[in-house]
Amino acid sequence: MDYGHDLLFGTFLTPAAEAPGGAVALARATEAAGLDLVSVQDHPYQPRFLDTWTLLSAIGAATERVHVFPNVANLPLRPPAVLARSAASLDLLTGGRVELGIGTGAFWDAIVANGGPRRTPGEAVDALEEAIAIIRGLWAPDGVVRVAGRHYQVVGAKAGPAPAHDVGIWVGAYKPRLLGLTGRLADGWLPSLGYLGPEGLAAANKVIDEAAVAAGRSPADVRRLYNVNGTFGRGGGLLQGTPADWAEQLAELTLGEGMSGYVLAGDDPDSIHRFGAEVAPRVRELVAAERESRDAGEVAEPTGAGIGDGASAPVMLRERRPDPGAGATPGLGVTPTPDDGTRLSDVRLWDESTRPTAPARAGETYTARQRAAGQHLVDVHDHLRSELAQLRDLVGQVAAGALDAGAARSHIATMTLRQNNWTLGTYCESYCRVVTTHHTIEDRSLFPELRRAEPALAPVIDRLEAEHHVIHDVIERVDRALVTLVTEPDGIDAVRAAVDLLSDTLLSHLSYEERELVEPLARFQLA
Repeated sequence: MDYGHDLLFGTFLTPAAEAPGGAVALARATEAAGLDLVSVQDHPYQPRFLDTWTLLSAIGAATERVHVFPNVANLPLRPPAVLARSAASLDLLTGGRVELGIGTGAFWDAIVANGGPRRTPGEAVDALEEAIAIIRGLWAPDGVVRVAGRHYQVVGAKAGPAPAHDVGIWVGAYKPRLLGLTGRLADGWLPSLGYLGPEGLAAANKVIDEAAVAAGRSPADVRRLYNVNGTFGRGGGLLQGTPADWAEQLAELTLGEGMSGYVLAGDDPDSIHRFGAEVAPRVRELVAAERESRDAGEVAEPTGAGIGDGASAPVMLRERRPDPGAGATPGLGVTPTPDDGTRLSDVRLWDESTRPTAPARAGETYTARQRAAGQHLVDVHDHLRSELAQLRDLVGQVAAGALDAGAARSHIATMTLRQNNWTLGTYCESYCRVVTTHHTIEDRSLFPELRRAEPALAPVIDRLEAEHHVIHDVIERVDRALVTLVTEPDGIDAVRAAVDLLSDTLLSHLSYEERELVEPLARFQLA
């Protein structure tokens, strides 16, 4: 699904009080890199952060072109009438360069400690709906606003000032009810990669689209933005490779999932420059070429040329491209995710050169059902890669002071990689106590079936099982480092080292597993 929106690119900055000019300097760097948006996280209860609206005002004064917005405004601590006038005032002062990211609130203990209300999830959604009505009413050129809500009451407030342009209300939403509100009332949807991976976008978009249609709107009335994070390098995961890799992946998200705004979380000036100078222009080229081809009724031919070399040939972005060095099987149509050997840690827990390899096969004919069986493994692993990016984001939040170590541990406990070690191997006894019945049954039946169907795979399966235990130990190492961090605030370096080691082992393992098992899973139609 491509909603046809023009593309926007921006940054998501940390309002660190210890370096009050740092965020303003990064905002200038954002503008200099040719990006469109500058956003700042809003945690009014965080003593290590500058006030978001004050900082956005300083950024607006220090820049000339970029739009600024809170990502996202903490509604429980920012009354909607005041929030509306703050946004309108800054929009007037900047010549129409303000948007409004808004959310229901989180970290309720901290909100209450600073004088805000404690709301249930349902109450928080109701409050946001009331707030949007108040905000839109006060942005009108004139008139009187009356909203008699359960959480907010405005009884005869005079509208104004009206903003300089139609300020977009972009809602951070993940659950069905709030997604439905987004479809009915909002101008944009603003999730974060760390909390919703690409595999969840289609289902969320469906809820938004259906709510929009039911409200008499077009699904295209809701812009889809995405807070993203990643690392430039030679990795094989989502937003872990070269700028050309990033560009192709983001173009796929635009053309396949309808996302049209990408906001890079991080405070690294070099990454901001590369995002603006190398990634954004290429995404625009790829999307424009595909849209032109689609509108003309043509089918663009897949090509390996043109990525990162300035060529403008249209590129099909629906499937992974075969990489001869990645173990792709001719004719299978499913490409294992390659491991380029990039490592973040100096620690090595296994010798990759000793990994067994299954006999190569060629000349097979694969049906669509067989291809789906092989692709399933890659899709599951992509979810794990997304969770790994989420884990790195959580550690970054702990380091920045936006999240404490206890909250990070609690969130990690809900992750698939922590609960299930969701790969195909036999779980150790302790894992079997926490995995779901479905996964346990699948684990106990799938590998024996593979062993029976392809005896030559036995050494590979043995090695995969052994690596699962190693990865489990590394995850426990991350957990122990977070426990230590609770009492030793200087221990963030140990946490980062543990997460780096997890990245090395898990990404290497997933690539190895795909290389060896995608083809036999397809051949025997196992999933």
